[in-house]
Order: sequence, then structure tokens, then C-alpha cells
Amino acid sequence: MIIQEALTINKNRLEQRITILSQIGKIAGTGVCRLTLSDEDRQAVETVKSWMEEAGLTAKIDDFGNLIGRLEGENPKAPILMIGSHVDSQPYGGRFDGVIGVLGALEVVQTMKEKNIVPSMPIEVVAFSDEEGCRFNKGLFGVRGILGKLEEGELDRTDKNGITRREALVQFGCDPTQLKESQYPVDSIHAFLEMHIEQGPILEDKGLPVGIVTGISGPLWLTVELEGFAGHAGSVPMPMRKDALVGAAKVIVALNELASQDASAPTVGTVGSMTIFPDSRNIIPEKVRFTIDLRDIDIERRHRIEKQLRNRISEITEEHQLTCKISEDTNSEPRYCSDRIMKIMKDESDQIGLHAIELMSGPFHDALAMSYVCDYGMIFVRCKDGISHNPKEFSTIEDISLGTELLYRTALKMVKD
Repeated sequence: MIIQEALTINKNRLEQRITILSQIGKIAGTGVCRLTLSDEDRQAVETVKSWMEEAGLTAKIDDFGNLIGRLEGENPKAPILMIGSHVDSQPYGGRFDGVIGVLGALEVVQTMKEKNIVPSMPIEVVAFSDEEGCRFNKGLFGVRGILGKLEEGELDRTDKNGITRREALVQFGCDPTQLKESQYPVDSIHAFLEMHIEQGPILEDKGLPVGIVTGISGPLWLTVELEGFAGHAGSVPMPMRKDALVGAAKVIVALNELASQDASAPTVGTVGSMTIFPDSRNIIPEKVRFTIDLRDIDIERRHRIEKQLRNRISEITEEHQLTCKISEDTNSEPRYCSDRIMKIMKDESDQIGLHAIELMSGPFHDALAMSYVCDYGMIFVRCKDGISHNPKEFSTIEDISLGTELLYRTALKMVKD
């Protein structure tokens, strides 16, 4: 195993920056709440921007809310090597999710600058806007934005307070009327690298600090709205009720059963958000709106489970005399990492004694969107107990440093070849 003293990157600087960023939007002792386009998000972005400028990068915030720091290469017109992740968080999030990918990328480029290495191509360090998708119920906004992949009506999506994404962008300092100016031309990005905490238990189980990602599962996000009929909780007989919440409960159980039917498969299904109307203890729920998150690396298996789930929803709504509306928020197929980049990572990993294993990613990342326009590679860093999207999320600075060292050596190899 590589000894910490032999690291090329600056471990102490990286640790200090992670600590400083963890104080912005701090909650629950060790957690953070930095919802996209919030005041806390802006403060975090401005903080990282100042570090980019300190490192000698040209930095800007585009009209999607992305933070981009650029190091020029020998050929300024060559396709870019882009490295990064995100600094927005879940409402009850951890301090490492996304952050180590942005600060690790910055550390990579700053180390190159300090060693007077001029890359053959430009390198851009990016903190993408709204990877999480929790505020406006659709993620990967910033990365899809620069690729011209936004869908109709995305700026009109509202958060729980009725604020549209368009309004939030304006409050953040962006100009939603100029989004096309921030889009990247076709073929202008050579490759994308992203480092991220694993958000799962495999690396810890195997006693390894770092892993090489082979691909990202395809997420399907649905929003289900069930409608029945409200009535007095004390007077409407059970057989006569049209209880939307009972229907929702049965759908949730059905999703759990379908996603669990093959214990050997990596299929996962989750209902993570729900609203109930009228939301009174003595009124039968009339309307229930909830989200479904279904993921699998096998797209055909995911399609089969989705079909089974939709059939169960139809049966449940008929049984309880409910009406149902299902809208599709996200539908992505599994995307596999570049063999070329994985080989570079494996070779560099072996050279420094890491011997990183290969593993899949269940969560999606900004790299998922990038995979449609360029080669991509990902590095995972071990996290304690596989916990993420939780204030208890934790990775050691030793593991993060090793991941960053591998990221540095991979990027260096790519910009020299």
C-alpha cells in the first residue's frame, strides 16, 4: 500500500478545504443542508471559486449555476478534460457527498500547477449545479444544461415553497434567458473524470480504500398521484372508504416486494417523499402524492419490474376505487465506463500499491449525463458502513487522499498521452 508520506497531492490542504466547506449549511453536528440554488449553495460555490482563483485557474459561474475553473493547455482549442462533481446536498445530507469530487479535482489541477505541468489539453474543474434533484424533483440539472439536454418545462418546476427553478436561478445570480450561451459545443469535451464516496458497503467490507467504477445503474423516477374521497374518520364504514393513503401504502409494499424478489440482483426501489391531503388526523386521506425511485444495472430487468409495478398499481386503485396519475421524472439506462480510462486507473492503482477493485454504482452521478457525450471514468472512496445522504456519512482523509492521488495520476496520464 502506498504510504501517506509519498502522496503527490497536498493532503493537509485537501482536508482543510473539506472542513471549511462542511461548515456551510451545517446541521446535526456533522451534516449539511445546501439545497441547490440556496444561499448556502451560493456561499459554498463562492468559497470554492476563491480557491480555484487562488490555485491560478480562471473561474466563473455560468447561467445554469455551474462553477467552472479552467487551466489552459498547450492547445487551448483541444477538447477539454473535465473533472468534478457537485457541492449541493440533500436536506439531511453528509459533508463528503460530491464535495470530495470537486475539491479532489481542484487538488489535482493545483498540484499540476505547482509542479509546472502544462497539460496537452485544457482541464476544467466543475462543481455542477443541482446534481441531487431533491429541491425541484429532477437532478443532474447543471450537467444536462451544458450538454443541451434539458427537458421542456424544467424551469417551471417548483420547490415545496412554490419557488420555480427559474426564480431560484435569478435569485442565485444567473440569467435563465441566456442558458444557451453556457452550453458546450458538440465534441468539445474529451473525457470526464469523477471521484465520489461509494455510498455503499462493498469497499469497507473488503477492507479497501478505493475502487474503480465500471458503470452506473439506470434510475427510473416516477411521481404517483392517487385520489380517493375525503370523509369523517369516525363515521365512514371501512368497506365504503376510498382511502388514497391505504392505496399508497399497498403500492409501497408492492414496490418493496418486487425490488426484493431476486436477492442476488442489485435492484433497489424506494419511496422517499410523500404528501397527503387534507393531512388531518380525523379525515380520510383524499389525495396522496409520492415518488418512486427504481434502479438496476440490468435495464431489461428494470423494465420487467416497472411493468409489474404498474400492473399492481392498477389493481390497487381498482380495489380501492381510486384514480391514478403517474408521471415520469427521470428515465436513464445503465451507462458503462470507458475501458481505456479504467485501464489507466487500474495500471496507476497497481503502480502505487492500491490494487483497487472494480465495482458498479447504484446511485447516479453527474458522470451519468456526461457518458452520453464523451468517455468517462469514476473512482470510489470507501465510506463508513456505506452510509450516505445522512449526517453520519464519513470517509477518512487518508482514503480520500488515496482516491485523489489516483485521480491525479489518471488525469496526468490522460493529458500527457
